[in-house]
Amino acid sequence: MKSIAGQLTSLFSEAIERAFGDPGRGTDPMIRPSADEKFGDYQSNAAMGLAKRLGAKPREVAQKIVDALAAEPQAAVMCQPFEIAGPGFINIRLRPEWMADVLNAVPAVGDRDRLGIDPAETPQTVVVDYSSPNIAKQMHVGHLRSTIIGDTIARIIEFEGHRVIRQNHVGDWGTQFGMLCAYLKEKMPQALTDSADVHLADLESFYKRANALD
Repeated sequence: MKSIAGQLTSLFSEAIERAFGDPGRGTDPMIRPSADEKFGDYQSNAAMGLAKRLGAKPREVAQKIVDALAAEPQAAVMCQPFEIAGPGFINIRLRPEWMADVLNAVPAVGDRDRLGIDPAETPQTVVVDYSSPNIAKQMHVGHLRSTIIGDTIARIIEFEGHRVIRQNHVGDWGTQFGMLCAYLKEKMPQALTDSADVHLADLESFYKRANALD
């Protein structure tokens, strides 16, 4: 099952080609989620770039795209009437009844364990950088939050069929460690060879003292 954005992209691509023929073929419909719900669920920004290429007015280009969509039955099933806004944005509002039908049909589509989500056709390698604690300080609940969010993102991307490289940089070098080493060398030289008397909780206070030195 294609994603909603993928289905809208197909509908708009076909409509643009019907409306403009060869000059419209291959045009990216630029389907994006709307930043504000008052503009609908999705927007197509294709009209502006296409208008520039054709030497036409963006709103007129947008209107031709909307007219071509009106001839596509599936567009009427999926979407409420399209709205042209601003310089030529096409606002897209999905029909609630269509979304309900899609959700109800999910268990019956393909592999039940995948909830109707097809693996990516062209898998990519994605680096997810998360957690990465600075070990000169004690860890806290914020590090746990980052770790959970990062691992969740990595699992979602893997589920889509991509290869994920989990990047968890342990912050064990840098200016702060140089300052700690210099402070310990001057104030507690024995700690550089015997760390029994130094605890992680001490590092923060040592760093503050080192930072206060001229």
